[in-house]
Amino acid sequence: MVNWPEKSSYNCKDLEEIVRILRHPGGCPWDQEQTHQSIRRNFLEEAYETAEAIDRDDVDGLKEELGDVLLQVYFHTSIEEDAGRFTLDDVADGVCKKLIYRHPHVFGNVSVDSTDQVLSNWEELKKKEKHQDTQADAVDAVARTLPALWRAEKMKKKAAKAGFDWREVSGALDKLSEELDELKAAALDGKGDPAEELGDLLFAAVCVGRFLDADPEDALHAACDKFSVRFRKTEELAAQRGLELDKLSDQEQIALWNEAKHNP
Repeated sequence: MVNWPEKSSYNCKDLEEIVRILRHPGGCPWDQEQTHQSIRRNFLEEAYETAEAIDRDDVDGLKEELGDVLLQVYFHTSIEEDAGRFTLDDVADGVCKKLIYRHPHVFGNVSVDSTDQVLSNWEELKKKEKHQDTQADAVDAVARTLPALWRAEKMKKKAAKAGFDWREVSGALDKLSEELDELKAAALDGKGDPAEELGDLLFAAVCVGRFLDADPEDALHAACDKFSVRFRKTEELAAQRGLELDKLSDQEQIALWNEAKHNP
């Protein structure tokens, strides 16, 4: 049993010490067994829960979820401290140097006139920092672990910086139609790999979204929410009439769906 002092308020140093205690002899067996890989998903889940608190404008929830993310940072760092590779101070040192380097208009003598110029400078400094000599290097560097729609959007934005982009939305829409035709050919006529063509269609849809200033993840989440509401209404309409959805024909299901769509 650890003789831990009870306090009315704890701070970051307390959190660091609690993690150290949990991960070492006399602490928690589960915590001591964890590796970067075993708790990788935990980190992602906590980040998404933080985003959900932001979306809900839930201040108390945000405070709690940020704490959970901070715990993940301390936990992963503790693993590396034991391995002798880096410490929490090394983590802080790295991000401080990055922020100073990428804000020469604040910590240096560079002048900027707009936030667009700030962002442009940031990207160029990041490329130098990461030794990305070409725009293709920057595209390749986009993290594979991002949600696929965000990854596609970010890759296309970086390609656009090299001038590789549609000049107007009509070109992107034409490409979307082309990819839809290719998906139909693959799915219905066996001409190509349907999964590959579906990916091309989704990528083309993301390209269209850039011209509309539509975040692809937000757009798809909104579509999911809309589907959820309409499906519930469709199911309710069927139940009111003594019908079972799985017993209805495609045309009957579509009729109920359209009724739910026009009478929410």
